[in-house]
Amino acid sequence: MSELVTGEAVALELRPARLPSRALAVLLDLAVAVAVYVAVTVALVASTASLDVAAQTALSIATFVLVLVGGPIAVETLSHGRSLGKMACGLRVVRDDGGPVRFRHSLVRGLIGVIEILMTFGVVACIASLVSARGRRLGDVFAGTLVVRERVPVAPAGFVPPPPPWLAGRFAELDLSAVPDDLWLAVRQCLTRMGQLDPRVGWTMAERLASDVAARTGAPAPQGVPPAAYLAAVVQERQVREARRAFGAAQGGGGPAMTAPAASPTYVSPAAAPPAPWAAPSVVPPAGPPAAPPAGPAQAGGPEVTREAPSDGRSGTGFVPPA
Repeated sequence: MSELVTGEAVALELRPARLPSRALAVLLDLAVAVAVYVAVTVALVASTASLDVAAQTALSIATFVLVLVGGPIAVETLSHGRSLGKMACGLRVVRDDGGPVRFRHSLVRGLIGVIEILMTFGVVACIASLVSARGRRLGDVFAGTLVVRERVPVAPAGFVPPPPPWLAGRFAELDLSAVPDDLWLAVRQCLTRMGQLDPRVGWTMAERLASDVAARTGAPAPQGVPPAAYLAAVVQERQVREARRAFGAAQGGGGPAMTAPAASPTYVSPAAAPPAPWAAPSVVPPAGPPAAPPAGPAQAGGPEVTREAPSDGRSGTGFVPPA
């Protein structure tokens, strides 16, 4: 992925096209251009047979320039960076800031492409694309453009397993403002791919990320808590805070009243959710007596209060209807 910054200071993540796909797109464009050039040349030869040699040579040069140079420039300008070959390969030419190309960008790319593609049979373009970090040829460098992939396969969203129930609400007072977004992304990817990694590798990676998160928050992980469980609990605490902030903003904007989610999330039952990948046999949740239900008035030792209807026929609320 390549990060491009637009004029509005918005970061775009685009995937630059690789050399094989670009070469295939160029070959398709050249095949179409050569076919059109041959057809136009045959038509001109048949229609200008009565002209002298100088006029025929001038027409041949003009046809070459218009078809093999002007044609790709016009197609790329009118299609906003999508020639026939690029459309077939799912590519597009964009500016360095991610915007659509204009005539001057296509003109510079087309004129330099005559030298590095047509005259050198693509050798210079291949070398420049291999040397460039984003696969740009000389025409892209001078024009300020980039060829990116439009059809990017969408990966399925990974499932972040919930933390153990005995960690619910344990990090409610943790300061998460100093944790950067790239660290949150790394933690989420580690948790979603934990089941695909080797247990030792996953444990080491989670331990390193847990130490980074603890260094940013200023509070180390509790003793005896697995690093992956600690990361899952912190991530869920961040999601709860973001949901509470979003619901609070919607409530203050004059919309319908919405109830913010509780601090302790609802966990999936063990029969429905996959086993947590961080479950270590040596780590056992702290044992303790189960939480007793809240005591009612009779259990708390207070007098039992009962409501009985008065004997004079009035309702138990004390309301007397008018005579």
